[in-house]
Amino acid sequence: MVNPLFDSLLGIHSGKNTPFLKLTDQRVITHGKFLEISAQVANALVQHGLVAGDRIAVQVSKSPEALALFAACVQAGLVLVPLNTAYTLAELAYFIENSGASLIICDETNEPELTNLAQTFGARVMTLNAEGSGTLIEVARTLPSSFLTVERNPDDLAALLYTSGTTGRSKGAMLTHNNLLSNAKTLASEWRFDKTDVLLHALPIFHTHGLFVAINVMLVCGGSIVFLPKFDLDEIIRQLPNVSSMMGVPTFYTRLLDDERLTRDLTKHIRLFVSGSAPLLVETYFDFEARTGHRILERYGMTETNMNTSNPYEGERRAGTVGLPLPGVDLKIMKPNSDKIVIPGQIGQIEVRGPNVFKGYWQMPEKTAAELRNNGFFITGDLGKMDDDGYVYIIGRNKDLIISGGYNIYPKEIECVLDSQPSVMESAVIGVPDVNFGETVIGLIVPKEGETPNIEEIKSALAASLAKFKHPREIHIIDELPRNTMGKVQKNILRNIYKSSLS
Repeated sequence: MVNPLFDSLLGIHSGKNTPFLKLTDQRVITHGKFLEISAQVANALVQHGLVAGDRIAVQVSKSPEALALFAACVQAGLVLVPLNTAYTLAELAYFIENSGASLIICDETNEPELTNLAQTFGARVMTLNAEGSGTLIEVARTLPSSFLTVERNPDDLAALLYTSGTTGRSKGAMLTHNNLLSNAKTLASEWRFDKTDVLLHALPIFHTHGLFVAINVMLVCGGSIVFLPKFDLDEIIRQLPNVSSMMGVPTFYTRLLDDERLTRDLTKHIRLFVSGSAPLLVETYFDFEARTGHRILERYGMTETNMNTSNPYEGERRAGTVGLPLPGVDLKIMKPNSDKIVIPGQIGQIEVRGPNVFKGYWQMPEKTAAELRNNGFFITGDLGKMDDDGYVYIIGRNKDLIISGGYNIYPKEIECVLDSQPSVMESAVIGVPDVNFGETVIGLIVPKEGETPNIEEIKSALAASLAKFKHPREIHIIDELPRNTMGKVQKNILRNIYKSSLS
């Protein structure tokens, strides 16, 4: 195979005239037309002096052309560095310098300041705007709509994805052609995707979920995508009767549940709803099933690994779990800082091994050695447990573990009790410094609309369910939990806010 990822995802579709992207303005881009646009962009990148292995830092709005840029990078053997559109100039400076990007592609409104930054690191700048204009596309449209695919090996880099960096410098996860391709093939098979499928896509494409899961699965199966610029509730509801599947984050589903238009009739043509990137509340799972008849399929992945587990397409989908390890993925629950596997039901640190697991951290050999064992297992930093049937439960991040008076306290256990209270919509539990115990527990709850939680009743429920050392010292009612763009609660922000809150 000349270029494993490109050939398998984009280069061999027989249905070149079949729809690939269906846009909100009624435009349809076929698989063949998408390949032509991608080839033109690849020609523009090569004309700009880029060669295989060069990195391209991309901070642009979601558009068909931005998606074509991903395909062009794959075809030209370039390494895509997708960057969150919310990143500031100071944050971008780190990513551009660390990745050694030769080219920065941005919205033209950001061009002046990024040009100054690029000059500092010897990079150049081209623009790509949300509506598909910009210097990159202006050049691309003058060039041939075919491109001689650059040879790549399965272990060659396809992308550098930077982690969130909440506990230090962001790390660039090196993802290879085989990492992305193997996972796409596995998910398409496990989730029963084929060329008849139409996916509703409202996720960002600077993240592994929206780009490497959703897009790659549809490319490998030859299906089509209703391609929305962002999550728009009215547009989602308008499009649901026209699709067969949707991939989303938990907030997609809670916002749908808040709308009375979500009914069984609206979703009767859909065969699969998938949720990931953040924990799905058990309440949301059952509320969605009651309203629509659909059981949301929850799965578990990471920037460094793509997807590791999934609830089954056929078989029991268990609320509160992320399902079973995917075919080809080895997963074990380990006692932290040891080589011992814990027994079923006990909490430990999740480690995974498989063709989906990344190559290591860019220019961080010590960090790579610390988190990638010699036997191929990646120490995820996630805490979890596995039941007797092999279903995996995510308890939280290792860094979120609270150690109070020598006792290990898992926030998820307390959050489950808080979330089950009638007036509570959702919660977060954090540890804050305590002079006597090292850390103590703080509970933060978001009330359901129009309700006022009774703190004393909630404390009584905690007392009936949990040992006293797990009880929150304080419980605060807040309007909302801080989240990143993929819906994950940012507990580092909460810890900073409440670190001096103890009365």
